[in-house]
This record gives sequence, structure tokens and C-alpha cells, in this order.
Amino acid sequence: MQLLIVDDEIHWVDNLSMNKPWHTLGIEQVHKAYSAREALELIDNHPIDIVISDILMPEMSGIELIEKIRAKDRKIKCVMLSGHSDFEYAKQAIRHSAVDYLLKPPTDEELLGAVGSAIEQLNAEWAMVGSLERTNYTLRENLPLLRGRLLLDALDGQRMSAEEWTRRLDNYGLPFEVGTCALMLVRMEEEFGRYRNNGQPLIEYAIINMAEEVMGEFMEVWGVKEEHGYLAFLLQFKIHAPSNREILLEKLAIQLQAKVKQFLKGSLSIVMTEPFRFPEELPDVFRRGIAYFRQIVGDEREFVMRLSDSAEPARQGALRSLYLSPALGTLLEAGRWEEAEEKLNAVCDELDEHWSGSWEHCMEAGFAIAAAYTNLAHRGGHTLASLLGDGIEPLQRGEAFASIAKLRHWSIEALRRLREGTSNEVRDTRSSYVRKVQAFADKNLHLDVSLRALADHVNLHPTHLSKIYKIETGEGISDYVSNLRMERACQKLKSTDKKVYEVGLEIGYMDPAYFIKVFKRHFGMTPQEYRDGNK
Repeated sequence: MQLLIVDDEIHWVDNLSMNKPWHTLGIEQVHKAYSAREALELIDNHPIDIVISDILMPEMSGIELIEKIRAKDRKIKCVMLSGHSDFEYAKQAIRHSAVDYLLKPPTDEELLGAVGSAIEQLNAEWAMVGSLERTNYTLRENLPLLRGRLLLDALDGQRMSAEEWTRRLDNYGLPFEVGTCALMLVRMEEEFGRYRNNGQPLIEYAIINMAEEVMGEFMEVWGVKEEHGYLAFLLQFKIHAPSNREILLEKLAIQLQAKVKQFLKGSLSIVMTEPFRFPEELPDVFRRGIAYFRQIVGDEREFVMRLSDSAEPARQGALRSLYLSPALGTLLEAGRWEEAEEKLNAVCDELDEHWSGSWEHCMEAGFAIAAAYTNLAHRGGHTLASLLGDGIEPLQRGEAFASIAKLRHWSIEALRRLREGTSNEVRDTRSSYVRKVQAFADKNLHLDVSLRALADHVNLHPTHLSKIYKIETGEGISDYVSNLRMERACQKLKSTDKKVYEVGLEIGYMDPAYFIKVFKRHFGMTPQEYRDGNK
């Protein structure tokens, strides 16, 4: 659960966020906003579940804030605070489905009780969506299976005329049309492994149901489990969906990710595509989406990314265990390294059992493995030699295929080096995002350097730019911007005679009073006191 506290009194927000036992209610993260505008930006960028807001705030009241929250997300629960026991405020709060209305200062029992009630409401609402009873019933029905088979055929590139597609979609009760769609691929992470031998289909159907619940207001959702282990969702926006559809899709994907983690206790990684023409472009988009997991997401978990690069899977061939789906190239592109190693051992086991006397079969397997490795290296802009180092020499001399034992040793050692090289590539990509963000913030402190603006600059979603930045630097991106502003303010206060409000404007604070308040919170003194002390 994620909680947001909103009030223009900084000390009140800080006290509520840091000195209350929120963890006892299952609150994992507490966000702070000192204005309604900041609160709305946080709601756009984070999967907020509960909002505690003051009623009387400058620029926008708490009642106006709850109206805007309702327009964005009907499921967010709101608790209103006020120092005024005016029944009119209470009526307005109740009209907008506030969970509770408390007078300042509330007791801990009142505050925690109100938030506890909000959590109970959320749990009740989502319990039906993800319940195993509902998904078990759905699993027994034939129609979802027929719909899933049709989508799998589309992903595989089965050719049908537009008229036949229209007829099939209508027969199966699917509200899709031949035309513009997007594809969302969902990877269930290791926490779901506990269901592998018992209940996995029920969990998959639960996630599909939750995706329909989260996204169904703005788009048609058609999901299926495909052969590589991903959940694939074909999405088509409804007529009334807003114009900023890419941002909306990312936000809803993050909500799905958060709700699955909250109610099914497992994490997801998600890749979404740009719009494409359905059904003819779907197979190519599908292959590129799987490749994108390896290229950007890699071994990291809980990412939501937009597809931007292309990748093609390796071809399948004749040797049975090597070319059974999923193919080695597919596993490499998806970054599923442990499964790739299992596949290599299965190939060598088959060679030992059935083809121990056949040099040609060993050579066939070796060439196929080397080709998959080379393909992976070239798609990443590398040579195979640069990734393998001296591990390329047995391949160049032909020794790697001289025996089954040598093939097993070389292929698994080469896989380890490829994995290390690919991880370095992912880290280099993240480092470049950090450098771009820091350079942009350094040059544009006087302009908009909000998380959304920085994310737009590097074409990432704000939540995942924050995650990348934290992984690479160990600090939050908002902390970096805040510290940079304070450092720049100190330089200007010491080295110039500019007025305090002018210094604030030059580092991005439009409101002088707010600049002074933030500066004092950071340094324990006002800007003028700092200047006087450094003369």
C-alpha cells in the first residue's frame, strides 16, 4: 500500500509521515506533498492507494483536490483533515466518497482507524477481482480458451483475411476491430514460482482479470499466456479514451503491477509497444517485445517500459531438444539465463544418450549454439569475440565441437560470459540515462525539472526513471534536484548581491516564501541568515 499526505504546513506533513506507525497497517511507502498541485503530480507518477489531505490549502482546497482525484482514479481512498468543524465541509467530503473526515489534530486512534478503514475497503474491492473462486470458474469455461487460442494464432502470424478476422472476433464476443492496437507483454517474476506445480493457471487468470479491471475503463483488453511464458495482452483504446494515450497506458500498467504485488504477492515486469496495425503487424511487434525484455529490462525486476528497439528470434532447426520451443535464441533475447543453461544441458544430455557416436549431431548443436550466441552479440552492437575474450579461441579452432563434453563445457562457460557482457550493457544504458538527467537538471534549474519533465527528456516513465536513478546512484532523483538547488543557492548567496527572491527564481522557486521555507528546512537558517554568516 502507498499513502500520500497533503498539507501546506510542512511540519505537519513531516510529522505525520515520519512519526506514525504506518507499517503496522501494511503501508510500504509514504509520500509527502506540500500543495494540491504536488499531490496530483505524485498521483500521476506513483500508484497511490490512500490520500490524507487538509481541507484548507492555498491555490486549491482539499475538496477540489478530491474532485480531481476522482476524475483520475475512482479507487483511491481519501481521508480529509480540517481545523474547522464546519458541517458543510463534511457533507462535501462525504459527497466525494471520502472514507472519513477528521478534525485537526486527530488522535492516533482516529487517524490510524480511518486509514485502516480505507485499507479494508481496498482489500474488499480487489478481493473479488483476484479471487481464485472467480478465476477457477473462468478457467473452466470454453469461451476464454477459444479466445486465447485465437490470440495465440495471431501472435504466431496465422494468416486470415480482414473479413475472417472480423467474423471470428464477432463470434467470440471480442469487442476488437481490425485496426490500431497496442501490445503489452507481462513477465511473472520468481515469486510466482511457488505456484508452478499447483495453481499456476489460476494465478495467470487472476492477473488477466486484474488487467481487465484496471484498464477496462479506457481500452478493450484481450489476454493470453503464450508459449515463452509471458502473458500477452492485445489492447485497443475505446473512443472516449483521452488523447494522451501512451502516458495513460503506462500509468495503468504501473497500477496493474502494484495491485498484483499487493493482492497476489508477486511482481511483474511489463513491456508495452507503440501503436501498430492489427492483425498484420502483430507477429513482428510480438517478437520485438520479447527481445526488449533482454535489451533493457535484463535481470532487473518490476520494470514498465515502452518498446523502442527491434529484435528477431533465432530460427529453429532440426535437433529436437535444442529447437523445441522456447528456442535458445528466444531465451537469450528474453534474458532467461537459467533456462538457457538448462536447455544447453538438455541438448548435451540428448547427445550423450542418443548421438554419442555422431560427430555431425555434435557439430549441428555446436553451430546452432554458436549462431545463437553470435546473433545475440551482434544485436547488441558487439562482436562475439569481444564478449567471450579468450573463450572465442576453442570456437575458432573447432575444438568447441570436438566432443560432447567439450561442447557442454564451452557453451555453458560462453553463456556465463555473455550474461556478464549483457549485464554491463544494461548498466551502461542506465548510466547514460543518469548522465542525461543530471546534465539537463544542471542547465535548467530555473525551468521545469520535475520528475515528469526529466522523464520526458529521456523518454522514460517517471517511476522507472526514479528506479534506474536509484539503482545507479543510491539516491532519489528528487533528492538530487533538491540538493543541487540548495548548492546553487548557497553559491549565489555567497558570490552575488542578488536579492533572495531573485536567487530563488534562478533555481526554480517561483514563490519566495516557499524558497525560504525549503532553505531553512535544509540548513536550519534562512537564506539571509546564511548570507550574513558568510560575509
